[in-house]
Formats: sequence, C-alpha cells, structure tokens
Amino acid sequence: MVEIKTPEQIAKMREAGLVVAAVHAATREAAVPGATTKDLDDVARKVLAEHGAKSNFLGYGGFPATICTSVNDVVVHGIPDTTTVLQDGDIISIDAGAIVDGWHGDAAFTAFVGSGHAPELVELSRVTEESMWAGLAAVRKGNRLVDVSKAIEGYIRRQPRPSSGKYGIVEDYGGHGIGSEMHMDPHLLNYVDRRRGRGPRFVPGFCLAVEPMINLGTPKTHVLEDEWTVKTNDGGWSSHWEHTIAVTEEGPFVLTAVDGGRAKLAEYGVEIAPDPLG
Repeated sequence: MVEIKTPEQIAKMREAGLVVAAVHAATREAAVPGATTKDLDDVARKVLAEHGAKSNFLGYGGFPATICTSVNDVVVHGIPDTTTVLQDGDIISIDAGAIVDGWHGDAAFTAFVGSGHAPELVELSRVTEESMWAGLAAVRKGNRLVDVSKAIEGYIRRQPRPSSGKYGIVEDYGGHGIGSEMHMDPHLLNYVDRRRGRGPRFVPGFCLAVEPMINLGTPKTHVLEDEWTVKTNDGGWSSHWEHTIAVTEEGPFVLTAVDGGRAKLAEYGVEIAPDPLG
C-alpha cells in the first residue's frame, strides 16, 4: 500500500525537509580534518533541537545516533563515534532525517574532507549526485516507479568508466516511500529488474526518497558486527546522495532541497510546483 498525502501533509513534510537541509548545511561545514563523526552527530542534534524537530534515525530499529556517517568504503548506516577521526582526503556520506509533527524528511549527501582528492573520487560523487537528479526528474504524475530506476541506471551506465574499472550500483539498498514513517512502500531499486514489473504509477500525494549508492568497484557489500555499518566487499570507496520528492497536482517538488529542486530539475526540462509552504 502506498500512502497518499494531502497538500497539508506535504506542507508538513516540507517543514521537515527544510530542517534536514539545515542539518546538511551545518554538518557539511563541520566535516573537516580532525573532526570525529561524533562531532558531526552533535552538530546535527543541536540543529534539530533548535528547530523543535526530532531525528527519525535515533532509535530506529535500535540505531544509536542522530545521523549516519559513512566514511570512504562505508556505503551506508555508519554509526558516529569518537574514534573515527576525519582525515584530509577522506569522503563522507551524511544521511540525515527529521520529524515535524509526525511527518518525515530524509536526505543524504557526500562531502569531501580537506583537499587533494583523486579525480575519480570527485567523479564518483558527481555521477552519484547527477544520477539522483535524473531519477528525481522522472518522478512525475503519470510515470511509474520503474521510470525512476531506469533514469538512475541509465545515467550511470552512460558515464565513462573509472580507472578502477566500473561503477558498482549497490543492489541491497535503495530508495523508498516516505511520509508518516521514514521507510514505507514502495521500495525503489537504483537499477531495472524486469522481474519486479513497472511498479506503481505516480499520482498527486505520492512522496518518494530517491537515493542512489555507487561504489568504485563491485556493488557487493557486507554488514559489520554492529549490525548497521555497511561496507564494500572489495574496499572500494562509495558515494551516497538522496532527496525526498513529492508529486503534486501542479508538478513535482523536492522537499529536502532549499530551492525545491528548481535549478537542477530545470536542466531536465522539469518545472517544479510552488512551494507547499507558500
């Protein structure tokens, strides 16, 4: 069952999305050499408190932190701690969420720590982010879920191969419906699986978190003993980008982007709806 939201509920999700954007801005600034991932978690916790919002990660299935901090070969669900110290040249994916009056926002980005990053890491993040926007551009009234998977995979496959050989599209994790809960139906693959059919059709009130995860190398991953941290099998570094988008009568709107996705979606010829908050 797909949860269809009213305009008023989407407006609440926009409030949550703007809190997520504020968390992103603050943690991006704090992701510097010498900072611990726990430092970033503390920053996120403070921003949420300032906005009167709650973390939708803390306590979720027992997750012990406010945000996920995934460094280098960690794909997703990295747990912030005091022993992981960011180093010059690292990359870190920060996944953050917020709850406002029971409605959720969820988004992630990959940041570069310090300087001197290898060109293939810069390209990895760019390809991951752009594949996300290609997917978001496909979230339009009348399209189906598979159109998003097709757009994400298609963009990735069209890019020149990295020196490590290939981009591994992570298969075990993907996007999801979102609204009154953080993870809801439907599950969104970042590649096309013909066996799954075309998926539901997008109608006004449909909200989706689009989040490609791409590795430099194999797509295969494993979970550490903490039962959360997901790493690549071959040690290749990974990038993760995510935004939450709503379908409305007047068009799509990216709830976790400050500008609603206007600038990036315009590159795909997509005009966004007015801001749900007016």
